[in-house]
Amino acid sequence: MFVCINERAADNPKGCCKARGGIDVRDRLKAELASRGLHKIIRANNAGCLDQCEQGVTVVVYPEQVWYGHVTPDDIPEIVEKHLIGGEVVHRLMLADQPHLGGRTAFPLLEIGRTGKTGQTGKADKTGT
Repeated sequence: MFVCINERAADNPKGCCKARGGIDVRDRLKAELASRGLHKIIRANNAGCLDQCEQGVTVVVYPEQVWYGHVTPDDIPEIVEKHLIGGEVVHRLMLADQPHLGGRTAFPLLEIGRTGKTGQTGKADKTGT
């Protein structure tokens, strides 16, 4: 996952993700991933400008290439639970105009075992066994 933390001059009309809380979003994402034992298989990466300044804070989930905008730290648990674990996008945060998704809103689920590694089946194992 990439979280924009780009900084622009305070008088830039586009604004910037850093001023809108990009670092707080990134830090909350890292903490949420760690608290769920996902930090070794999902990375919370800093991103420079993602060219969506007016929509910031912008977060992109790869490999699906789902773009979220206006993300706050309070949105992070929902993104982790619904998208990363549950395989469903968070519609209310999705940026418009994502034709590369082909209308898809569901993606293979993350399988997590005791080893902390993703499985091959694409099904979620929420029991931790």
